[in-house]
Amino acid sequence: MINATTVAAANKELSCVLAVKPKAAAPSNTRGCQFNRLFYKLPSLAVSATSKSSLVSMSMKSDGSGGLTYKEAGVDIDAGTELVRRIAKMAPGIGGFGGLFPLGDSYLVAGTDGVGTKLKLAFETGIHDTIGIDLVAMSVNDIVTSGAKPLFFLDYFATSRLDVDLAEKVIKGIVVGCQQSDCTLLGGETAEMPDFYANGEYDLSGFAVGIVKKESVIDGKNILAGDVIIGLPSSGVHSNGFSLVRRVLAQSGLSLTDQLPGEGITVGEALIAPTVIYVKQVLELINKGGVKGIAHITGGGFTDNIPRVFPKGLGAVIYNNSWKVPTVFKWIQEAGKIEDAEMRRTFNMGIGMVLIVTEEASHRILQDEHYKAYRIGEVVSQEGVSYQ
Repeated sequence: MINATTVAAANKELSCVLAVKPKAAAPSNTRGCQFNRLFYKLPSLAVSATSKSSLVSMSMKSDGSGGLTYKEAGVDIDAGTELVRRIAKMAPGIGGFGGLFPLGDSYLVAGTDGVGTKLKLAFETGIHDTIGIDLVAMSVNDIVTSGAKPLFFLDYFATSRLDVDLAEKVIKGIVVGCQQSDCTLLGGETAEMPDFYANGEYDLSGFAVGIVKKESVIDGKNILAGDVIIGLPSSGVHSNGFSLVRRVLAQSGLSLTDQLPGEGITVGEALIAPTVIYVKQVLELINKGGVKGIAHITGGGFTDNIPRVFPKGLGAVIYNNSWKVPTVFKWIQEAGKIEDAEMRRTFNMGIGMVLIVTEEASHRILQDEHYKAYRIGEVVSQEGVSYQ
């Protein structure tokens, strides 16, 4: 149930009363900036590290490969990584997929993220009812990597001039995302800022908090060489790499209305497909045992995200051709003449979540008919990610 009340303020910012509890009505909670300020009062709470690629450097230098790169498109993953390293000096603990805050015999696990320049695609296609799912997914998929069950979600919606019908579509998507992850939309902020954003455009960010017992935290500490790497399929590009996608479109002269080869849908429809929310599936797998580490494959792709869950001295071998790479990625690579290494460091390539599990657990997961999963690699005694 959604209850929304808009109140005009002297500074032309807008606050709404909005609360959603999946499957049941919830009392209203005020949408206001006080929610956003809460996070800065918790010194042990680490920011989400999945969108380090959104910390952009507008370098346009070519790497000489002849193909397009994420850096050429304006996103410098290395710069983002360097910023995280510097922040970690000031706030130890930064760098995980979610930040852990002790609370009795449990941890609160928090994450924050946006959907990046996928918003541009929403503006261009006029499809606004699924972008909210992406927003929720980016945060709840982060915190579930620690084994945490999401409790609540907060959103921030900012625009130049409020279009109530459009905003309603976006927020309905957020509601759906919360329902898919079985968490409550607790509140947020709607800001109307004339002259700050282009007419008809808006920005989104979101914040999720979950909980996990201390003895149940998934932290990767027990990962061993020989453990199995399981991949859970994505729905497509999800919410990372769109600066490069948009550069591919611009440089190739292709259109969002062009047909994606062999798929029966347009390029725009394939790209706008909402991010998969893995929460329920991952929590079920954790409850059955044998899950040692989990990586959300976002900005940085396989190359940068998988090693984040390994103890020092361990790495991954990924088996080539162990899953079917969706057509949309093949189209992006061919149209942009993008090198394999660049694709693997920018996109999820059809695998949105990775689990490191025991051999025994891998058999159980792969035989489960309720969910699709792939055995995509193994843990080895050599740091980094290699492909064979």
